[in-house]
Amino acid sequence: MFVIERMATDLITIGPDLTIGEAKKIMSENSIRHLPVIDDEGLLIGIVTDRDMRDAMPSTLKKKADYEKTLATIKNYKIQDIMTRDLLTIYPYYTIQDTLLVIQKKKVGALPVVDEEGRLKGILSTRDLLTAFVNVMGIDEPGSLLCILVEDKRGQMKKVIDIITEENISLGSVLTAKSWSEDKRAIFPYLHTNNVINVKKKLVDIGCELIDPMKWYLDHSPQKAD
Repeated sequence: MFVIERMATDLITIGPDLTIGEAKKIMSENSIRHLPVIDDEGLLIGIVTDRDMRDAMPSTLKKKADYEKTLATIKNYKIQDIMTRDLLTIYPYYTIQDTLLVIQKKKVGALPVVDEEGRLKGILSTRDLLTAFVNVMGIDEPGSLLCILVEDKRGQMKKVIDIITEENISLGSVLTAKSWSEDKRAIFPYLHTNNVINVKKKLVDIGCELIDPMKWYLDHSPQKAD
């Protein structure tokens, strides 16, 4: 799946000469957290986030009169004074998987999507990514997530899938992950049914270990130092 399939394209953009007060009003009225800043040729030159807005506001510890005076002054500054200029951007042909890794590594909430000339084409946010993975994994339909520990060797996945198929159960998605144990691997099939008794019994009969998915996650999450 590619970025162009999931990015938001119905964007609200602003120019660099808009005031902070005007931009803040646009963000509030449209319930948006990111405002791309473009020049007259449509080239992306910056972005303003809700965090940028918060950082620009005066301290609430000021006396009321001082706060209001400072706020009025700040609202008349140009958006170019606070926008982020050193942008991290992606292209429409990037994959969703690659983009997810970028967002995780850089800890950003959204990425502007540009063409080869730097013209803004869209924005992909963490919300867009979550929606994409919900659809891809088929978890938007009711069902059951299993966590199956198997030996880390070839053919184990096929055994699991064969059992699910034998029960005539629709498979929404299947993920795998390494376990702490070097000779084990966890398989996570999402089944479009809540009746998984027979599947579980057959999996145990062939030597699989079934554990609660949340327990597996907690056991394999990084532990904070005391």
